[in-house]
Amino acid sequence: MSNKPELLAAYWTLAGDVYPGAPTEVSPYSLAERAAAAAKAGYTGMGLVHQDLTHYAQKIGYGGMRQILADNGIAHVEVEFLSDWWLDKSDPLRQASDKARAELMEAAAELKARNFKVSPRLFDETPADVQRMGDDFARLCEQAREVGSNIIMEMMPFTNVRTLDVATGIVAHADQPNGGLLIDIWHVHRGGMSYGEIAKVPARFLKGIELDDANANVVGTLFEDTRFQRRLCGEGVFDVPAFLRAMHAAGFDAPYYGVEIINENFRLQPLDEMAKTSFDSTMRSIELAFSK
Repeated sequence: MSNKPELLAAYWTLAGDVYPGAPTEVSPYSLAERAAAAAKAGYTGMGLVHQDLTHYAQKIGYGGMRQILADNGIAHVEVEFLSDWWLDKSDPLRQASDKARAELMEAAAELKARNFKVSPRLFDETPADVQRMGDDFARLCEQAREVGSNIIMEMMPFTNVRTLDVATGIVAHADQPNGGLLIDIWHVHRGGMSYGEIAKVPARFLKGIELDDANANVVGTLFEDTRFQRRLCGEGVFDVPAFLRAMHAAGFDAPYYGVEIINENFRLQPLDEMAKTSFDSTMRSIELAFSK
């Protein structure tokens, strides 16, 4: 991490009145509006989801997207989210995943994305097949290496990869230099894990981080809570500075921190306000983490 922390606004932080799994995941704000708001607040990175990426690729092309990002000093890009990448190729879900995979790989190449985020299977109680997922994760990494991107898997408590142990087992089985984990404080805390468990993850697999906060109690299901009730850093019960210290003690050393705020009230605010409050609150937590 550089002396001056850099922040990346994960897609949902500045997407406005949309949310994961909504009828459309395309932001009501244009890419130019979001990039300008991000830059004004101080962000140097942005995340983009599949639907939004394909929408703008068709509307203005990747050349137009690159120009918008460059004009606003957006140096870091992440693309997301791919699921079902380990299923049998005859499975219709895998076939849909492969189509999304090709489109996301193209986006990663065109936008020079550092990270390509992938997901375990949502709402799956079946224990993860570590070997099978690891083998397919390795193939994903090999493909992404050709476009210069990392593949990072996000452990989540409402999926078939709910713990750091299982997530680490998958990426360790793959053992690829550009493969690793995205560690979101929400998923660690709500998954019942301590920040100390991060020390068990080999440093080479700590490829990404996302920061946010939450209420003391889960509101609705875990999936509803993560989509509608996340809080700005410092406004909930998570110890964000302690999480940051644990990540760095374990060897995390990526060039930026991701910020992912998904909240049904937050997303109704003006775009500039969402950008400023999410940036400023996260920077305060970073300063608290490393001020001593």
